[in-house]
Amino acid sequence: MRSFPSILALTAAAAIACAHSQPEPAPTAPAPQATAPAPVAPPPAAAPEPQRPPKAPDVQPVSIYFEFDSAVLSPDSRSALQSFFDSAQKRPDTRVRVEGNCDERGTREYNLALGQRRADAARSYLVQLGLDASRISTVSYGNERPRAMGHDPESWRENRRDDLVPTAEAIGRADSR
Repeated sequence: MRSFPSILALTAAAAIACAHSQPEPAPTAPAPQATAPAPVAPPPAAAPEPQRPPKAPDVQPVSIYFEFDSAVLSPDSRSALQSFFDSAQKRPDTRVRVEGNCDERGTREYNLALGQRRADAARSYLVQLGLDASRISTVSYGNERPRAMGHDPESWRENRRDDLVPTAEAIGRADSR
């Protein structure tokens, strides 16, 4: 029996092998690997803002001029009022104040009355064109707010006017007419 130690070693090895032939345990979570991190998705693009309609242009102030001692609208005045009306129609949130003015000739009372007739003439024309009367107020300054300070025909011509001034007053207030 020369190979008794080798048989003994083989038997011991077989016994050990049989003792370990149990089923393998369920796999656990894999060990972390040293790989590159997954690429991060870019943030979602911002939702496009809804298209707003272009803002209507602001209504620009305008002046119209009158002949001496007159509240009659000239063709140039009517043309300027038409352009003003076209702008005002695009901005229904804007009110208009028509300021009647006179030159320095005449009494204070007469000039206040003439300035009011001039403002009323412009207001009436705008209403005839279709501008809502509740959006228009009038005031007469007579000769109290001259644009030109001279005492000559050119200064007087500049001061015989209506100034149409867009205002941001809330629609619905009482008419100051």
